[in-house]
Amino acid sequence: MSTKSVNLYEAKTQLSRLVDEAADGARIVIAKNGVPRAMLVALASPKRRRRPANALKIAHLADDFDAVDPEIATLFERGRP
Repeated sequence: MSTKSVNLYEAKTQLSRLVDEAADGARIVIAKNGVPRAMLVALASPKRRRRPANALKIAHLADDFDAVDPEIATLFERGRP
């Protein structure tokens, strides 16, 4: 991993290029008046978005999938006063 030092003016004018270098693994030290003030480094790669494995092999859901089942509704209502 290489380390590079740039002054603040160069960092402002070349930010896009420096960000690309940091993303490729370089560490960029940004100095103000010759004094190191900040470091530009790459972030950890974002994790890939999880994709469902389709374990149940469901290819189609019926239009009334979430409709109330009258028998089950009756069972729940029996206990009500």
